[in-house]
Amino acid sequence: MISVMAKNDKWKETEPKIVRQITVGQFEQMFPNEEACREYLYDHRWPNGVRCPRCQNDHVYASKEQMKYWQCKKCGKNNRAPYRFTLKTGTIFEEAKHPLLTWFKVLHLMLTSKKGISAMQIHRMMGFGSYRTAWYMCHRLRAGLRDPEFRQLMGIVEVDETYIGGKEKNKHANKRLNQRGTAGKTPVIGAISRKGNVVCKMIESTDTETLTRFVRKVVSDKVELVATDEHSGYRYLGWVMPPGTVSHSSGEYVRGEIHTGSIDSFWALLKRGIIGTYHNVSKKYLPLYLAEFQFRFNNRNEADIFGKAIAGC
Repeated sequence: MISVMAKNDKWKETEPKIVRQITVGQFEQMFPNEEACREYLYDHRWPNGVRCPRCQNDHVYASKEQMKYWQCKKCGKNNRAPYRFTLKTGTIFEEAKHPLLTWFKVLHLMLTSKKGISAMQIHRMMGFGSYRTAWYMCHRLRAGLRDPEFRQLMGIVEVDETYIGGKEKNKHANKRLNQRGTAGKTPVIGAISRKGNVVCKMIESTDTETLTRFVRKVVSDKVELVATDEHSGYRYLGWVMPPGTVSHSSGEYVRGEIHTGSIDSFWALLKRGIIGTYHNVSKKYLPLYLAEFQFRFNNRNEADIFGKAIAGC
């Protein structure tokens, strides 16, 4: 008979490992005022000292008139008219009316919500004067979550496409196209490395040229395996990469290491967020939502995900 202690030890081994992010209490201790936010932004934006946001020159000096400004003679008009910049110059916080503390609170809410948080909920929780303010701040923060340091995927990579958009039967009568299939929906393609990062992008069509171009860009040619479904758009990948295909139409979903379960799980997370949290996402702003979900997923094991987000903003 297995003892209770043995059962508890076995349960602990199978328990999913959760990376603890900063809690609300820790957030309030870290950022009690605006000056603490400025210092945090300074440390994460310029860990090796102040640099000019225009020319990346590190030989800059603080203005004698206002210490919150720095001056760069290298990219200024002349010595008497140097380029002046502040801590917020070149960031999403530049020319923002709200203080950094407010931006930090909104970002913390977005990063700690696995399936996202709507601008309406932000509006209620933060007490903004209008919904438009919350909507604007959320989109600015999503733009800052885009990954500028992209690296091609390695190992076993899964590639798949999906469609974002409501069902015809759920649409208003004047918005129905009266067509079956994917008509009226927006195609999105994604690639994920097993137990690694994901890359997703909105596309205009799922033709062979578009799909092949995406895979060639985001997947290394030294990859071990590229697993896809039976879509004909992937038929030329075998010329440069080792392909593996499963036929979903025939009821085949797994054959050895060949499956698209990981990318399907990401699609499920994305769609649950859109349906349950945002309810509706327009094609115009879909890339920003993809950047948000991609950032949260790729940094799911990052304890200092907030600091990483601030550094990219």
